[in-house]
Amino acid sequence: MPPLPVDEARDFLERHPDIASIDLLISDLNGVQRGKRIPRENLEKAYRDGVNLPASVFALDILGNTIEETGLGLSSGDGDRVCRPVAGTLMPSPWLRNGRQAQLLMTMVEVDDTPFFADPRQVLSRVLERFRRAGLKPVVAVEMEFYLVDRQRDDLGMTQPPCSPASGERASHSQLYSISELDEYADFLEEIHSAARTQHLPLDTALKECAPGQFEINLIHCDDALAACDSAVLLKRLIKGVALRHGFEATFMAKPYGEEAGSGTHVHISLLDEAGHNIFAAEDQDPLGTPRLQQAVAGLLQLMPASMALFAPNLNSFRRFQPGLYVPMAPTWGYDNRSVAVRIPSGPNEARRIEHRVAGADVNPYLLMATLLAAIDHGLQHRATPPPAITGNAYDQVAPSLTNSWCQALALLEESEVLAEALGRDFIHVFLANRRAERDRAMQAVSKLEYDWYLRHV
Repeated sequence: MPPLPVDEARDFLERHPDIASIDLLISDLNGVQRGKRIPRENLEKAYRDGVNLPASVFALDILGNTIEETGLGLSSGDGDRVCRPVAGTLMPSPWLRNGRQAQLLMTMVEVDDTPFFADPRQVLSRVLERFRRAGLKPVVAVEMEFYLVDRQRDDLGMTQPPCSPASGERASHSQLYSISELDEYADFLEEIHSAARTQHLPLDTALKECAPGQFEINLIHCDDALAACDSAVLLKRLIKGVALRHGFEATFMAKPYGEEAGSGTHVHISLLDEAGHNIFAAEDQDPLGTPRLQQAVAGLLQLMPASMALFAPNLNSFRRFQPGLYVPMAPTWGYDNRSVAVRIPSGPNEARRIEHRVAGADVNPYLLMATLLAAIDHGLQHRATPPPAITGNAYDQVAPSLTNSWCQALALLEESEVLAEALGRDFIHVFLANRRAERDRAMQAVSKLEYDWYLRHV
């Protein structure tokens, strides 16, 4: 990955004379943005020479601890790699420091500028190369659910829904698709859209989701899967930053409230051939698409059990998989059916696509997209056949079979030769070591519920 032309940095600084510093961002395994902040006078050097960060940035757990079992820490000398700017991602961050802050996505490379194997963005790039060789281009869109929560905790120290900026009343009802709720949070949502325009993020729709304080913001489909995931990680940062300006916190936890709906990340995918034709769109207008669409669906269903550790990367992720809350519990598919894991949405035949509905909002977008595309490639290469499409309520027809165990999910990933080959064996080793160490630490914590239930009664 050669350096970008310095002209991009120089032109940006000329157009934005008030920018004082730039955040250089790179996504770790959890999708947390790590990096450095540089003064504006160092930006051209960053474009020319890159910026050094230790490879162990991809060994960090959610608390920022280096997991030595990954092999990226002190056992390897904790050495640096070069991080190069991602073209087109240098943008102002209008919600920070009165508009005097900017940001730039980075990606890590080896000393010879070849991709660094543990960088999630490079993992996705590796999978996309398979599609380039096959003459296919994924067109993707990402839908992101999140909660707004009050910055003040309740009397028990627990998270609580926000108070409406309009009425001052605390949210307590679902109000799915409520326009009046969007009106009440209009200033917050309008600032998100304004900041997204400044950053050239392709926002589509915003809607009120089905729990108090829960919203969804969607990105417009894009024929560059890397750019689509760049937009997703930047949108998440933007939402969090704007929420703080409005007195809230935004969380992408998969399950912030035990009895409310979880938050997911839904991904829409179609494939274009070299002539620009959607290979999922059937000439006879069949809503279930072409044989190649069904092969892609079959690949997604076959690899879904082994992919759960990537779709649900932490302890809280698995609390989302509960009956009755619109979360897929088994590898199922169907046409225009929101009770299945893989949905074929209605709409024009030329826009025929797959919607994947399993992953949580806490997922790393690069790793999610890489896993989905690897599964689609597997289905196409093996001309796989899916089971019959589900009509009606899938929850009533198919017993839950996707694991809700973090431990088992990691074991299933470790056993998958297909995902090891697609994502890289070295990457899988780092990911498993990182997640297992975090799980071991999580298991040391004893919850209040356990004291309430067991302390005096067993």
